[in-house]
Amino acid sequence: MAAQAPVWDNSSNASCPVNAAFAHRFLPGVYLVVTPLGLVGNALGLWHLWAAPRGPLSLLVGNLGLADLLYVGTLPFLVSYYLRGRAWPFGRAWCRLTRGLFHLNLYASIGFLTCISLHRYLGIVHPLRARGRCQDVFSSVWLSAAVWGWVVVQVAPDLAFSKMGPNETQCHDTTERDSLDSYLAYTAAITVTGFVVPFLIIVGCYCHVVVALCRNDTMDPSLRRRSIRLVVLVMVLFSVCFLPYHIFRNLNLLSRRWQQQGSCTQASRDIYISYQVTRGLASFNSALNPLLYIMTSKDCMSRMRTICRRAKQSLGSVFTSETSRQAFETRTSNISGEQEASDEL
Repeated sequence: MAAQAPVWDNSSNASCPVNAAFAHRFLPGVYLVVTPLGLVGNALGLWHLWAAPRGPLSLLVGNLGLADLLYVGTLPFLVSYYLRGRAWPFGRAWCRLTRGLFHLNLYASIGFLTCISLHRYLGIVHPLRARGRCQDVFSSVWLSAAVWGWVVVQVAPDLAFSKMGPNETQCHDTTERDSLDSYLAYTAAITVTGFVVPFLIIVGCYCHVVVALCRNDTMDPSLRRRSIRLVVLVMVLFSVCFLPYHIFRNLNLLSRRWQQQGSCTQASRDIYISYQVTRGLASFNSALNPLLYIMTSKDCMSRMRTICRRAKQSLGSVFTSETSRQAFETRTSNISGEQEASDEL
């Protein structure tokens, strides 16, 4: 029978039971998929950016990869937490930092995706105006620093909220019930500044990009393909990873508030389950972001093919040498057997 817990992830005396075991099963499975994909994908992407000539766009993509690696490094601790049935053995400070890095990665991803979209918009829609303004590396360095500063300003208040209850056994992804009203106001504000405004900017940029791509028949075909793929990928990230999470995070906080006022309905239970699903979807942005290395680089795919070809050649040579060794041992054993048979005769 499924375990029962309050509609929020905190310990309280309120009775509004939900299937808490769903998060124990679902989130560890998601994190176990995201961790290797995020580590390998972002590590290879950062290696490619380091080995290739560094341009303004590559610096923005590199900062995005760095944010992903910081977050992916915390996932093994969360896997352990949920597999233990929400028992956090790593201390209050690491709980606060782990939850903070999730939001740091979330809003850093949104911020750098917005900058990448603006860069591509200026390069396609206003190429002459963009030349000399956003095409030098130093402008991207300052822009990256500004994004990190703005993200830290947005996420810092979240670190001020308590993430553990009095018994210090659970590590909450939001906060405990006593701080619910102020946390709800904070999440509403960061939803607008950290998600809604960047999303509107990106939609506006890509509408202009699509129009420019349709009207310009002289554009380099490879640039056109990369631009279309980038538009599709960013819109998928926002539609799948970011939009559902922000909707159901705020709905889940509202349902907790309604429950405190005595309301406990099936809708609250459904919102809780949906919120857990969107948390898993939000973490998938760290596994999907490495695709940006391919979308924004001319030679990333050729480098990846070279690596795969060399790996296949190495494995083939190992397999060939092993096969030759086994064949030699077989011939040797056959000759020895024939020699022994002749000796017996």
